[in-house]
Amino acid sequence: MSDATKTGGDDAGEWLDGGVFGEPQPCFGCGPSHPIGFQLKFRVEGDATVTRFTPGEQYQGPPGILHGGLAMTLGDEIASWTLITQLRKFGFTGRFEGSLHQALRVGEEIEGRGVLGSDRRRIVDVDVELRQRGEKCFSGRYRFVVLDEKGAERLLGQPLPEGWKRYARGER
Repeated sequence: MSDATKTGGDDAGEWLDGGVFGEPQPCFGCGPSHPIGFQLKFRVEGDATVTRFTPGEQYQGPPGILHGGLAMTLGDEIASWTLITQLRKFGFTGRFEGSLHQALRVGEEIEGRGVLGSDRRRIVDVDVELRQRGEKCFSGRYRFVVLDEKGAERLLGQPLPEGWKRYARGER
């Protein structure tokens, strides 16, 4: 599947991907060179962060339908990038809940949108919707813990990569 198929066209605004963190970028959701990942790109449209993705057959659960866990993964990645694009911070997923309203079909473009919910500086909620053919198929709320550099390094168990440092929560 080509990148254009995975991420949709470049019809309005700048598309961003995991390359903003530098290479290599191992993320399943946004790593531009991840061999089996979604290779998502994102852009801001008003108060929403948007991506487009056409899942191939390798992402199906039941025949012709996107695996439910991968729908949650897609939502998580959109929520994460909502933090990056709207707050210039990254976070670690702490909690999520979602509802599948209809099946998400493989081979058909999905539009994902994330919008900030509550923002308590260290804890941020993001609301996500996935739509196909203009119909809401999935909605979810993702809660992120936004850590400073030292906290992120403790969680990772290693130094924070240089490209990530600018997105860590600053001390106030």
